[in-house]
Order: sequence, then structure tokens, then C-alpha cells
Amino acid sequence: MIGRLDEVVIDCHDPLHLAEFWQRVLGGYVVRQSHEWVALEPPTGITVSFQLVPEAKIVKNRVHLDIDVGDLEEAAEAAIAIGASRVGEVVYDEMGGFQVMADPEGNEFCLINGPTAITA
Repeated sequence: MIGRLDEVVIDCHDPLHLAEFWQRVLGGYVVRQSHEWVALEPPTGITVSFQLVPEAKIVKNRVHLDIDVGDLEEAAEAAIAIGASRVGEVVYDEMGGFQVMADPEGNEFCLINGPTAITA
């Protein structure tokens, strides 16, 4: 083993705004460390931090977050109400279902419902 996973960092234009969006998705509390760096400490799981970068997001994420939910449609509507958007339709297979979403800065994430994580 080389090390342990400490946190997941998301590049963005407005770290505080994005941290507050994700706080509404995951719960927990926001820790503003500077105008360039804001962390979200969720009630369970790993810290998600938001780092100010000058460039815009252009292509699909190579890494994304999977958010386990009880009801895909209900969770998608709740996420849309706080600034997310759908990316495509819900996909179902033998493992369950998932809905790809985008946060307010266009970073993809998946709402998942099933026995195991399903990724886009």
C-alpha cells in the first residue's frame, strides 16, 4: 500500500457555492479554508473538497461520485430543485438503476439504486 484515500477534490469556479450544493445532497458541514478551497465534511464517508481553478469544464468527467438513494425519481427531482440537471435517461439493468446528473458547474454524478454501485 502506498497510502490511504484522504479526500475527493472537485475543480470548480465557485468553491463555496458548489460545496453548499453538495451539502444539500450529502448533508454534513462546509468548512471554508480560503476563497480557493472549501471542504465538505459529510456525516458519513469521505471529505469532498472544492478547489478554485481558472479553466472551464469541457468534457465528461473521468471520475464521478455515485450517490446511493432510495428512489431514483424522487432523488433526481430533489437534486434538480437545488440546481442539478439530468444527463440522459434512467438506466436499469439486473443490478438496479442509475440516473446520471450534473451539478451546477456541469460535473457529472450518478444517483444509484440497487444492491451494488452502478456507474455511467
